[in-house]
Amino acid sequence: MQLARLSPFSMSSTPPFGLNAPQREAVYYLDGPCLVLAGAGSGKTRVITQKIAHLIEDCGYEPKHIAALTFTNKAALEMQERIAKLLKQPRQAKQLTVSTFHSLGVKILRQEARQLGLKDRFSIMDSDDCFSLVQDLAITTDKQLIRRIQNAMSLWKNGLIDPDTAIRQAVDEDEAEAARIYRSYVATLSAYQAVDFDDLIRLPVELFRSNEAVRDKWQRRLRYLLVDEYQDTNTCQYELVKLLVTGIGKKPLFTAVGDDDQAIYAWRGATIENLKTLQVDFPDLKVIKLEQNYRSSTRILSAANAVISNNPKLFDKALWSEHGLGDPVKVMAMEDDEIEADQVAIMLSAHRFERRANFSDYAILYRGNHQARVLEKALRRERIPYTMSGGQSYFDRAEIKDIISYLRLVANGSDDPAFIRAVTTPKRGVGQSTLEVLGTFAGQWQCSLFEAVFKGGLDAKLPDRQLKPLRDFGNFIRQLEERATDTGEDAAEVLDDMMKAINYEHYLYDNFDDRQARSKWENVVDFTSWLKEKCTGGKDGEAPEKSLLELTQMVALMTMLEGKDEEPDAVRMSTLHASKGLEFPHVFLIGVEEGILPHKGDPDAPFETLGARIEEERRLMYVGITRAQRTLHVSWCKRRKRARESVNCEMSRFIKEMKLDEGDAVPTEADIISPKDRLANLKALLQKPRVP
Repeated sequence: MQLARLSPFSMSSTPPFGLNAPQREAVYYLDGPCLVLAGAGSGKTRVITQKIAHLIEDCGYEPKHIAALTFTNKAALEMQERIAKLLKQPRQAKQLTVSTFHSLGVKILRQEARQLGLKDRFSIMDSDDCFSLVQDLAITTDKQLIRRIQNAMSLWKNGLIDPDTAIRQAVDEDEAEAARIYRSYVATLSAYQAVDFDDLIRLPVELFRSNEAVRDKWQRRLRYLLVDEYQDTNTCQYELVKLLVTGIGKKPLFTAVGDDDQAIYAWRGATIENLKTLQVDFPDLKVIKLEQNYRSSTRILSAANAVISNNPKLFDKALWSEHGLGDPVKVMAMEDDEIEADQVAIMLSAHRFERRANFSDYAILYRGNHQARVLEKALRRERIPYTMSGGQSYFDRAEIKDIISYLRLVANGSDDPAFIRAVTTPKRGVGQSTLEVLGTFAGQWQCSLFEAVFKGGLDAKLPDRQLKPLRDFGNFIRQLEERATDTGEDAAEVLDDMMKAINYEHYLYDNFDDRQARSKWENVVDFTSWLKEKCTGGKDGEAPEKSLLELTQMVALMTMLEGKDEEPDAVRMSTLHASKGLEFPHVFLIGVEEGILPHKGDPDAPFETLGARIEEERRLMYVGITRAQRTLHVSWCKRRKRARESVNCEMSRFIKEMKLDEGDAVPTEADIISPKDRLANLKALLQKPRVP
């Protein structure tokens, strides 16, 4: 299909109003690859959504041929909803591919599984499943070591480094051992007919590199690609983009949107080098800068620009705003972290009262989760409601996931990750070698692991001592399934019998110290009690009883929907990393000290690594500053508790780099509010007119 080339002045549909000149240029540029350098708060999502609408309404693209990739499901959903509002036929938005990189990877793998030697219903292992596998391969219970190995393997996969190369490149014996475990890990996943999170992008890249016909099919399917938060891509993600947009005789058609000043994910494999490489790989790349900020006041932007100007620049740009000068940025020196927490709580409460604001207008941002504990206590004392970003979901606790794995398997025998987790937790004589044979056998038959347990040919593959525990487990699940689907059977009784049979309490006390085991068992008892209440509709028993199968489906739905409720009116507490992409009228940025922000990192790191780390920490400070729309309070402590000691602290170099007006960075007596003065202050505030 020959697509129409239209100028902004020959549009058949209504042109997008409210776009500034660089935004319009970014929307209408379609002559080749395009990089939109979008500063914080500069309207990048508007550019992406308007460009997609332009492609469909004015350029003849079918929605099914357009893909927009981002990094979170929430961002993808919001983008799709915004596009629907721009289209004459909103239903067309559902035909678009608007997803995360990993969701696109799943889509490709589901359709091309056989090309990679996977069965159609291959399994995706979650982080806990992979942790257990690494623990078995490394023969250790050292959780920190297991996490380090997991992290190394993830970086290798995201860097497209295979196990043999990782072994050759190892710098010491510890790294070599991790690389050997990586080789066993890859082989085991293959035998299980399973993939992990990183494989969802790595495997499509390998497939497109080796199979030109499959690559060409996907290039014809996805004819225009848009990539959000491009600075957060890793080597593997960039390679996937390249493979989707380049081909013999094919003009690369894509728009990448990103900001080199907000690249803060090097620790998980993202590389700012991808922005440089883009210009090398695509010499005719059109670079468009969005520098007008629609979020923050001039004073806040001046502080942000001053900080980030200390980093070397890939692209020169400076944010500016028409929102006016705004309130001065306040910097507060606190005696210690407890006083800091108390003062932030009191000041926030007074500020909200004065401004007649909502609690949800406020965010408290910090470098690490360890800083949150003392803050939570202070907020509770002041009765300030709050929510936390990145907290662990109840359903993500390992002990809850263990029990749910049995219920998932009862509900769906094809759920291979649930099978692997249930058959090995607690251990029942089914080890890694048995599961590898079972996985290979299931791959040959293109069936689930559970189904493979009962196939006759398995007898020839496994000796009786390995086969018997598998068949015993399979029969146990079959019996549970029969009882679970019987609406006349008491679901609570079935659940009790299941818990008794797996002897989970005994397993906990065998594998954890008494305090951990007791805590975990209490969580399990709470969870099963909650399930039993749901069986009968609660204590009053008003709702009809549910079978265990119905109950399992309900729990699965709850885990998927968890966190989708409306945001409460509460202060947002968040790490700086988790705050990216968010904005708040009023921000408190705490703990801005040397050793925290910038983080102290590894003192033995070479100079080059140290320099790169400080640059990334500076970008993190920049992200924190630019979350604020109207007011920004920055605080640091002269002393801070670390373990049981109190240590002296230094103001962060980033505060000096903000180049604030003289006086803003110096705390005054008026800045410190004692609890006993608070009531008098609030009474005085009642007499003041409302501040807009």
